[in-house]
Amino acid sequence: MSNLTITVQELPKGVLTPDHFAARTADMPTPGEGEVLLRTVLMSIDAANRSWMQGATYRDAIKAGDVMATYSIAEVVTSNSPRLQAGDIVGCEGLWAEYITRPAHKVEKLPKVSPLSNLISVYGIAGKTAYHGLVGVGQPMAGETVLVSAAAGSVGGYVGQIARALGCRVVGIAGGPEKCSWVTETLGFDACVDYRDPGFFKALRAACPDGVDVYFDNVGGKILETALFVMNERGRVVCCGAISQYDSAAPEGPRNLPGLVVVKRLRMEGFIVMDFARDDARALRALRHWVGTGQIKVFEDVVEGLENAPAALIGLLAGDNKGKRMVRVAPDPA
Repeated sequence: MSNLTITVQELPKGVLTPDHFAARTADMPTPGEGEVLLRTVLMSIDAANRSWMQGATYRDAIKAGDVMATYSIAEVVTSNSPRLQAGDIVGCEGLWAEYITRPAHKVEKLPKVSPLSNLISVYGIAGKTAYHGLVGVGQPMAGETVLVSAAAGSVGGYVGQIARALGCRVVGIAGGPEKCSWVTETLGFDACVDYRDPGFFKALRAACPDGVDVYFDNVGGKILETALFVMNERGRVVCCGAISQYDSAAPEGPRNLPGLVVVKRLRMEGFIVMDFARDDARALRALRHWVGTGQIKVFEDVVEGLENAPAALIGLLAGDNKGKRMVRVAPDPA
């Protein structure tokens, strides 16, 4: 039996294209002692996939010839460990592949939530990143103004909805009038500013007349630079990602650092969602409550078919998704 995989054929030096990937058929992997054979059901598509091609980060770099790494939801097909049995649903560091093997102690058994896609979106990487970054790092208080970039994206949309649930005024940044309207009318943000607008800075100041207390940054670059100008003294800048920089051969950083951080006494802190794993249970309780009360609306952008994973990542980097993007490799188990 064969196993379809998607490898990184060549590391990109600039903009990512389909030519950087190749679909290959490999032999079905065989689990060893203490391992499990997993059938991939869903794969998370994240800007981090692109950053891994640039070098080592919080994980090893992706090299030419490697099968692309990802976070996966999978079903146990065969288990050589008492920890798991066939039919269990697990989350793990996976690959762009139909089947993979993993040591049983390196996968997490998950509840059979319906649909399973919620375990990647609101109850998974996206929702937990939004919660931990905003609550754990940003520490907003009711009545404060929270600014969120990539507001229509997988994390930004949840950040804004959580901030609203906490009693904050929420302003988003997104690309294009249609997305900005979706952010305000569907997600419930108080305002949303189009970063493509030539008058972006003026529009941002108008949308934040009392300044910004917490800025949740998903994009870096010029948008981060502009946002720093509207921060209030003692404001907090939550650095979650820099999607505007990942797909460029010449990344641009804010030119107003460290000046504005010093003058405004800002706290600027980066984080990785795994840093807050000890608080995951608290995050999930809050997220389930807000979903149950309608304060959080769940939007998912599911691309069908493993072969379409490269296009899904390229589109994500171009900002063509609304909500959490993922690729469905196989149907949810019955």
